[in-house]
Amino acid sequence: MAVDRAHVLRSAAALLARKSTATMDEVAKAAGISRATLHRHFAGRDALVRALEALGIEECDAALDGARLDEGPAQDALRRFVKEIEPAAGLLAFLYTENQLFEGEEQNEGWTRLGDRVSGLFRRGQLSGEFRIDLTPAWLTEALFGLLASGVWVVQSGQGAPKDFHHMIVELLLGGALRREES
Repeated sequence: MAVDRAHVLRSAAALLARKSTATMDEVAKAAGISRATLHRHFAGRDALVRALEALGIEECDAALDGARLDEGPAQDALRRFVKEIEPAAGLLAFLYTENQLFEGEEQNEGWTRLGDRVSGLFRRGQLSGEFRIDLTPAWLTEALFGLLASGVWVVQSGQGAPKDFHHMIVELLLGGALRREES
């Protein structure tokens, strides 16, 4: 029986998004395969994480495409992106904590490309007067990815409702944490 690599990766992503310290045995069990079969496809945890990285970058690119970043107001594009990325947010939250992916010369250029695309959205919003200009697009990009990861963790821990994920991310990022006087 042929092993469906995409199924194995999605199973691993779902497990590791909930339990980042899961063992290769646990990953194999979640995918419904033996540990030996898992090791035939991924020599070890590092190879699995690298494959998940490629999947995460691919899913993020697809979400950015689906969000149509150049259409309409920048804040609407940001809202669309958060909706589009929500199904992959758990995988991104896991990858966000894998420091080896972001250090050294072996960093996947896909992260830079994704960061540039999101930063471009924030830059566009600054130029149109929608977003604050005292915060750099790079900082806003990192804040967005940090909020996505935090939103996943809050929902997974039961401290937030899944239906509130989009609202939590978008409203905090766009509105900031300061309470405004109601008029």
